[in-house]
Amino acid sequence: MKSIIKVDKLEKSYKDKKALEGVSFDVEEGEILCFLGPNGAGKSTTINILTTALSHEKGDIYFNGTKINKSAYAYKSCLGIVPQDLAVYEEISAEKNVAFFAALYGLRGKELKTKVDEALQFVGLLDKKKDKVKTFSGGMKRRLNIACAIAHNPKIIIMDEPTVGIDPQSRNHILNSIKELRRRGATIIYTTHYMEEVEEISTRIIIIDHGKIIAEGTKEELKERLADEKLYMIDVEDIKGLRKDEFFRIEGVKNVELDNSKIKVSTLTGIENLDKMIALIINKGIKINNLSSDTASLEMVFLKLTGRTLRD
Repeated sequence: MKSIIKVDKLEKSYKDKKALEGVSFDVEEGEILCFLGPNGAGKSTTINILTTALSHEKGDIYFNGTKINKSAYAYKSCLGIVPQDLAVYEEISAEKNVAFFAALYGLRGKELKTKVDEALQFVGLLDKKKDKVKTFSGGMKRRLNIACAIAHNPKIIIMDEPTVGIDPQSRNHILNSIKELRRRGATIIYTTHYMEEVEEISTRIIIIDHGKIIAEGTKEELKERLADEKLYMIDVEDIKGLRKDEFFRIEGVKNVELDNSKIKVSTLTGIENLDKMIALIINKGIKINNLSSDTASLEMVFLKLTGRTLRD
């Protein structure tokens, strides 16, 4: 594939703290590149620099082989930005919201009206185009946010956690819309806190932590790193009384996560230790409600590389 954006040794600091340190990657034309990382890892900083909303101290960004500071107009005109915080006006209609943002990219007259209707149709809001945004649900506002970003048919769409706090139906609509945008030729850069979204839509993944890229590749390539591990997910009544160190005394256990009524244990394959884990839980007088396993998942990759859950 052709590289449409190249990021080379990007660095950014906030006071004395390094937010990004030598970050380099390519964005290939027509892909859905997903960024994963715990809170504070550097995802949003990277995204904000790519949108030009934030400056950086060192490094370069190239668009089609030219530094973006030398081709700012060409680069920005190709961008569609869906920010984490809603960027819509509550007191005017959906139609006027999309028209306002599309006009910023030079759309006028009949073309503007056509593109506004097409964008609203795409996100399933054409029948609500005359309604004020303050009457919309959270999911509808998120979909409108996307319509505002795509009316000018951008080549590159940057989405920063576009499904935060919405209902499952709206989330599914947005994810299907993203896949359709790619089929129509758009390149998408996407950040999320939901691992299942990355599983569904990504063509490539970058994992970032402490301001550095620690892994990148397709889902399959990343999962290959854990071909020798298995993840057990145990739902219990209560984890009170359980300690991580008790699990680590069991042969083969590599990582343990205790969260409310859920236990996640990563263990080496080929070592039969499930009976010992069950015995440990039962001997504490804790009831087991459900048990499942997965030989390799993105969540396991993430835990192995960062030692933290996605929302830490």
